[in-house]
Amino acid sequence: MKGKTTNRVIAVSLTAAMALAAAPTVTAADTAAGGGAIIYSTDFEDGDVSAFTNRGGEDTTVLSAEDVDGNKVLCADERTDSWNGPAFRLDMEGRCEAGTQYLVSAKVKGKYYTECTISYQYSDAGGEPHYVNLTKVSGSDWSKVKDLKVSFSEDVSDVYVYFEGGSGPIYVDDFEIKEGPKYEIQQDKAPLKDVYRDYFKVGTATTTMELSPKSTKDLIKKHFNSITLGNELKPDALLQKTQCQEEGDNVNPVISLASARTILNFARDNHIPVRGHVLVWHSQTPDWFFKEGFKDDGDWVSEEIMLQRMENYIKNVFAAVKEEYPDVDFYAWDVVNEAFTDQGSPRQPGQQGSSGSEQSAWVKVFGDNSFIPYAFKYARQYAPEGCKLYYNDYNEWSTGKTQAMLDLAKKLKAEGTLDGLGLQCHCDVPSLWPQAFQYDQMLTTLESAGVDLQVTEMDATICQQGNKPSSSDFEKQAKFYKEMFEVFKKHKDSLSAVVLWGTKDDQSWRSWGYPLLFEEDYEAKAAFDAIVDGMEVPEPLPTEPPTEKPTPAPTTEPTTGDVQPTVGPVADAFYGDANCDSKINVADAVAVLQYLANNTKYDLGAKGLVNADVDGVAGITGDDAITIQKVDASLIKQSDLPLSK
Repeated sequence: MKGKTTNRVIAVSLTAAMALAAAPTVTAADTAAGGGAIIYSTDFEDGDVSAFTNRGGEDTTVLSAEDVDGNKVLCADERTDSWNGPAFRLDMEGRCEAGTQYLVSAKVKGKYYTECTISYQYSDAGGEPHYVNLTKVSGSDWSKVKDLKVSFSEDVSDVYVYFEGGSGPIYVDDFEIKEGPKYEIQQDKAPLKDVYRDYFKVGTATTTMELSPKSTKDLIKKHFNSITLGNELKPDALLQKTQCQEEGDNVNPVISLASARTILNFARDNHIPVRGHVLVWHSQTPDWFFKEGFKDDGDWVSEEIMLQRMENYIKNVFAAVKEEYPDVDFYAWDVVNEAFTDQGSPRQPGQQGSSGSEQSAWVKVFGDNSFIPYAFKYARQYAPEGCKLYYNDYNEWSTGKTQAMLDLAKKLKAEGTLDGLGLQCHCDVPSLWPQAFQYDQMLTTLESAGVDLQVTEMDATICQQGNKPSSSDFEKQAKFYKEMFEVFKKHKDSLSAVVLWGTKDDQSWRSWGYPLLFEEDYEAKAAFDAIVDGMEVPEPLPTEPPTEKPTPAPTTEPTTGDVQPTVGPVADAFYGDANCDSKINVADAVAVLQYLANNTKYDLGAKGLVNADVDGVAGITGDDAITIQKVDASLIKQSDLPLSK
């Protein structure tokens, strides 16, 4: 059935683009502009610093109130290491609540020179700590930070904001935490996942902290049918150093999904398919993973040892997701990420360094990119059923890298281990980097490999860091997104997903460039309207199968293993959805087979019996399960069910 068609004028003013959608919800009389209730505020003039602690363990910081520049301030002295410093706990009873965004402000100064990072820390469901740098300040005088955004979800603990960096004493003054503004998403916007249902999946990426506010969850549920974990499935989040060393096994690294639990639970509970990102990467992989005994100061291991570690690591990751999240559809996984330079050559061997470094510990051990085929071999062996495997990279339009990715895809496709190429698509509008016609040409080139293509991390900045965009910048961004999505639609037969890297501008890793489709207040930007303008919007898929018409009961009582007569064709049945979860995948085939084995224990119910009878022959048989598997493999269209014979 055809739905409505959207037609929007693509125009935006700077004021409209940056305005807040709604006033903040205030829950206390003591409030501040730009946010809600003040949770805690102090200028330390009373000499009380008891709300702060050092960071525990080996942190030697001593906290006190001192007179500086005529005012009392918090002084953090006797710091032994740069990570030592004063910390304020957010999740203490009576302070901050899970699912709410808070704004942190303070003044910071060093005794001799200001070199300070304001950071955020939490422990995941497994008790492992995680750290996020919020901002850095430097200079010779007081630096003021204002409205740093923090939030946390229900399943994390030990949540702190803290001050670190440098080696000398740190002074803090005018510290304040208040509730952030509260927004609702726009309900009148057509869901992107519905608009592009007949073309490709439309996804987003998120992190544990980004997902905390309810409105972010609502935005994802409304618009996206794919979710990528921004950091929580990367090697440094999964690998457990302490446990590896305790095990005493030199080739079997220990992994934990605890850091990913918040997002995977959300995906599971809302039936959102997941892109796994990423198994093998030169960045965000600790050096100790490549060292003897899993120790920082160990010698580099041999290729033989590293291959054993790689296989066990990949096996353990996939074993964990199969066991802990059997109901999550891991439809894709980036096996290897960013192994080529823009010229198409391997990275330089060496320590990991900072994110984006040209050096790779994988190349340090193997001497070249010969580790890649092994990674795909192991991934194919252990990946969940139906999970497609990808090589993923950025600057994919660079001539040398395009050719390297093409050659790799052809080789690994022939070996039966690679399903597709992930194209990050990090763009810059002012520099026309890339232009839509160039991306079109690149997609055509990569299509010759005969593998699936996915845009995996798209964003498009519109100004340089430190600059403010004009209304024309937003209009140019809208035009760029429109042109790029026209290219994506042109290649829909080979392009199965387009994933935006983040939910809204202020949460983007390139927030300074306003690169995404939604503003800080969840308002859709001109770029959103541009890619929906003129598109036919199909009717939304039902959240649950429609209620079936009354049907006659079977004439005989079913017994275990019997083949049952059909309940009868129903015009509005959701054929193929045997387990009635509003999706059609291998789980439905399994439900049919379980029913055939023991229909008392694994009863499909009236709806399931109608939906499962799809092979064109009356009654539920093993052929129905095979037919459903063919739908999942895109060999048969769901609209062709039930088959006619």
